[in-house]
Amino acid sequence: MDLEINKGIGRNVEFKGLESQYLFIFCGGLLAVFVVFVILYMAGVNQWVCIGFGVAAATLLVWLTFRLNARYGTHGLMKAAARRRHPRYVVNRLKIPRLFTFKHWQE
Repeated sequence: MDLEINKGIGRNVEFKGLESQYLFIFCGGLLAVFVVFVILYMAGVNQWVCIGFGVAAATLLVWLTFRLNARYGTHGLMKAAARRRHPRYVVNRLKIPRLFTFKHWQE
């Protein structure tokens, strides 16, 4: 009798099609929308304006998160961010012999 234990080890976390970091983006975004909604309501903004803002912002967040998930996949968003942070070329304007000579600093 063979029992399989821990079937999901090594797989990415997935919920309703959202994978890995998109879950954190989604949850953090919904929390931020809720906090802004509460602040607006406590500040005395009209109730229907607050509800409209909450629904519109949550809808935009859901659409954007699923779009990013479909476009970049599990690790693609991190790769795209890393690609933007690094320069395309490393430019060295020193002459080649200068690269191989060392100056010893004298005090």
